[in-house]
Amino acid sequence: MLELFSGFKSKFYKPFVRILLFIISIVIVTYLLPKTGKFAYEYQNGTPWKHQTLIAPFDFPIYKTQAELNDETNAALKNYRPYFEFDTSMVQSIKEEFSNDYDGFVNNNQDNYPLLAKGNKDKINYFALLKNSIIDNLNELYAQGIILLPEEYVDAQPSFEMMLIKGTYVEPYELSELEQRTSAYQRLARNSATDLPLENEEIIGEVSQLINSLQLNKYIKANVLINEERSATELAQLRKNISLTSGRVLAGQRIIDQGEIVTSEIEKVLDSLRRKYEANIVSDTDYYFILSGQLLLVALMFTSIYLFLFYFRRDVFNSISSISFILLITLTMVLFASLKQFFVHFPFFIIPFAILPIIIRTFLDSRLAFFMHVITILICAFFAQNSFEFVFIQIPVGLVAMFSLFRMTRRSHIVRTAMLIILTYSLFYTSLLLWQEGTLKNINPVMFAYYAANGVMLLMVYPLIWIFERIFGFLSDVTLIELADTNHPVLREMAEATPGTFQHSIQVGNLAQEVAYKLGANPALVRAGAMYHDIGKMASPLFFTENQAGGLNPHTKLDFEDSARIVINHIDNGVKMAQKHNLPRQIIDFITTHQGTTKTRYFYNSYINKYPEKTPDISAFSYPGPTPFTKETAILMMADSIEAASRSLKSYSDDEIDKLVEKIINIQIEEDQFINAPITFKEITEAKEVFKNKLKNIYHARIEYPDIKK
Repeated sequence: MLELFSGFKSKFYKPFVRILLFIISIVIVTYLLPKTGKFAYEYQNGTPWKHQTLIAPFDFPIYKTQAELNDETNAALKNYRPYFEFDTSMVQSIKEEFSNDYDGFVNNNQDNYPLLAKGNKDKINYFALLKNSIIDNLNELYAQGIILLPEEYVDAQPSFEMMLIKGTYVEPYELSELEQRTSAYQRLARNSATDLPLENEEIIGEVSQLINSLQLNKYIKANVLINEERSATELAQLRKNISLTSGRVLAGQRIIDQGEIVTSEIEKVLDSLRRKYEANIVSDTDYYFILSGQLLLVALMFTSIYLFLFYFRRDVFNSISSISFILLITLTMVLFASLKQFFVHFPFFIIPFAILPIIIRTFLDSRLAFFMHVITILICAFFAQNSFEFVFIQIPVGLVAMFSLFRMTRRSHIVRTAMLIILTYSLFYTSLLLWQEGTLKNINPVMFAYYAANGVMLLMVYPLIWIFERIFGFLSDVTLIELADTNHPVLREMAEATPGTFQHSIQVGNLAQEVAYKLGANPALVRAGAMYHDIGKMASPLFFTENQAGGLNPHTKLDFEDSARIVINHIDNGVKMAQKHNLPRQIIDFITTHQGTTKTRYFYNSYINKYPEKTPDISAFSYPGPTPFTKETAILMMADSIEAASRSLKSYSDDEIDKLVEKIINIQIEEDQFINAPITFKEITEAKEVFKNKLKNIYHARIEYPDIKK
């Protein structure tokens, strides 16, 4: 039962997930599309009306623009006065608190004020006079009102007006008519001493000292506070009283004729008609027909993607991560385009749509990148004001992006591409304007600023490529170049532990890269794979000829089977080492396939020669495979065997090199090493020629320098 379930899962899991991803994408895009129905007119202030005469189909109000509403709201807010509430009950508790504190302070500290305690010749009690003076001033302050201003009114001018609620009635007040806490404290401290009959400077000094010690600021509390509920209600009513409309259009009334320039007033009428139409279809059955049409249209577009992958890119079709990546970046572009629905003045041309073909081209191929770019642009055109012009400009921009960034190996490449895209946008915009207007007078310089911003935002492709690499396990040319750098920690370790293997890997990389250029493969991938294909030899470096020195060969003490096993194990050791250092899966593929299912021919032939009467166990002398399954891994297998065999040549004549290359590759073909790789006999023949020419250049004869004869 468990085996049946596992078989069912393996057979139907990928198709189910693949279809589910496409269905989710269709639903999301359909949801984002504007539900405008047949009202999809394209218009812009200052441009001619390109459609037939438009007649109002029904009565509708003319809505004010957001700028007009903002102006009216700001004008209304100038007359808005917030509401504050006057608390008349607070002063009594403040006076009682002060009186108790004052009496206690005087009883405990009157010896510190001998002149005040002694009084004057008329036996005046200064302590009692000061207490009464402070209480009287507190009465005056709280009767006038001590206000606490909210943060938004802290910088208000003295003429600032408010509505003050006193009991059951409300009256307007200016801020200057009230005291704030700081000024109230200063006034209390100043007036309390002024009202006393003081005879000399000594008594005045003790009174000032006593007032400072009383900390009168404790008794200054705001009794005029903002009434937020009443203020919010009045503000909401003020906004409510602002009319949203500025007129009305009757059914049958002409709105605009074909060729007529769209003025700001006509644009406002057209926007009002669109809003009214969209509001009507929300509750109408037409909405569901519109939704059905959009769903069908989007489904057809995504079905074309599905079929394209099925027929032309089966490798991508079979990879759930690749499909997820393609759909994710497509949905992201559509999501950014949909912002036009929510922000009226959203700069649509600032969206860097060229990022999509660049990233897909970087990880997959140009044909798929261009196809996805066209599909995405067709969907995003529904959000553009002028769909035809949008599509007409964006498709060439995508082509320029792909052509100019064919190989992104340096940061300067993306900068160059950004500049070319800005130039492409500008040229196409200018040419379309000249065609439509016949003059440069109506050119909009802001558009060029949008195009420049678009080019700057295109620089985001660099970190995005890194992010997608980590999420989906892809490899870019930039990463491959970093991996092939001989300063990489693994390669530095390899250069120290196995110097001969390291030099061999470099030469294999040189050979394989030249063939990759010739056959249209990925040269950066081949070179990176070549640098790591033999890292497993670091586990036992002396068991490989290129690392042996002084004639020491440990294989002389081993059986042929044991020697073959040690050599074959460098594949498994290389995979473990690559996984330990988190090398990408694509690089590990080169480690596992560079020997395919070939035999360790030296030990196999030696065994047969020594034991002709025995039948050898072929599996003990054969590599585990798999055989190469990409063009790049096939190239590396050829380069690895040819470079290793070339070191054993006794003569580096052209004829010997030609024979060597033909022999090595023909043996690999006979052993079916390339049956799983997408490489043709024509390409193999071309690869042979490159190998021959490259080896002849490496081992070309040199003239002998003559010695100086005395």
